[in-house]
Amino acid sequence: MTRKYIDCRAYPSESHCSVALCADSEKELLEAAVQHAVAVHHHEDTPELRTQLKQLFKDGTPPLEAPRAG
Repeated sequence: MTRKYIDCRAYPSESHCSVALCADSEKELLEAAVQHAVAVHHHEDTPELRTQLKQLFKDGTPPLEAPRAG
């Protein structure tokens, strides 16, 4: 199984969030990413949010350097 991650630094936000999350399973990563999106970015936990977050997952681990937004 390939480790997966999502990195807020890759996406523009007003808060300039620098959090990156990674996990061994997509299910575990999705739950952590949803909790973060709701608590920090004030999104609502909806099926659409979960679908959008899953589309942003990448294989591997987050880079040490901030990825370029866009």
